[in-house]
Amino acid sequence: LNGQDKGSTNVLTIASVVEVSQRIVEVPLSEITILAFQATNPGAGTFDEADVRYIRLTNKDDTNFIQIIIASENSNESAHKLEKGHSMLIAVSDEGVVNVHDADSSALTVSFDDITSITALADTAACDIEIFVAGV
Repeated sequence: LNGQDKGSTNVLTIASVVEVSQRIVEVPLSEITILAFQATNPGAGTFDEADVRYIRLTNKDDTNFIQIIIASENSNESAHKLEKGHSMLIAVSDEGVVNVHDADSSALTVSFDDITSITALADTAACDIEIFVAGV
């Protein structure tokens, strides 16, 4: 910070990781699904909602931002701006993406839902996004 090392380190150890998915996807000017979650029979590109332990998204573009939309089981959505070169972690729990998301007109009235999908939309021009998911 301001040229001085503050010596802070944070470590999260996730035991028993058996699945890792890392890919780079081009995000167009129209909304696309980049991650999907379900409770049973996940297929290609879809993760078991109870197994996910870590999600990181990184905007690889050097000019434009990406809109990230997180949708949950009760049709709640929240939008997030992922600036050029920045990364964001999606909050998960020891139960995966189960009961971790709420979007409402009042942040004081919370009822957590399961995340069902994460979509992305480029702002001005297509952008590459790196998607990293780890699961047990």
